[in-house]
Amino acid sequence: MASLNPPVCDFGWKAPDFILPGVDGREWSLQDIRGPRGTLVMFICNHCPYVKAIRQRLVADVRELQALGVNTIAISSNDAVNYPEDSFENMQLLAKELDFSFPYVYDRTQVVAKSYGAVCTPDFFGFNADLELQYRGRFDDQRRDMTPNPNPTRDLFKAMKLVAETGQGPREQISSIGCSIKWIEETA
Repeated sequence: MASLNPPVCDFGWKAPDFILPGVDGREWSLQDIRGPRGTLVMFICNHCPYVKAIRQRLVADVRELQALGVNTIAISSNDAVNYPEDSFENMQLLAKELDFSFPYVYDRTQVVAKSYGAVCTPDFFGFNADLELQYRGRFDDQRRDMTPNPNPTRDLFKAMKLVAETGQGPREQISSIGCSIKWIEETA
């Protein structure tokens, strides 16, 4: 498992639309989850140790962001054939277990991940109310292999709070780190 860092924020880049099936049985589009003060699109999965290390804190932070007018969607784009822990059925179980307050959708064809330029899990894309990219950085300063920090930096939360308040993200951002998206092998 190689860890990757996605590129830093391309301020103003417009969020591509999508329609994807959610674990709740409905189809979700970008317009369905667009928040009045901002929108967070995050690429996650079930099996990644980087995601596992943050997911409880992530669920809590997303609830706080919702109160600020920032809506969130989680997209799993991993190849579920070779990574069965990331199957749609297992996504349903995880969303229920952790009581996700946001849609968790499956990008089976990986078209959405490619249109966003997502490279790893987790990969965060924070947009303002006009769906212009304002944040593409890490969740916090906690590393998955360290003793838990009782006061992590909450980079994602602070950035999206700033976006909700001003429409602009922080100019200084530290890129996320995570496992590579598990791309489907193309057959000839």
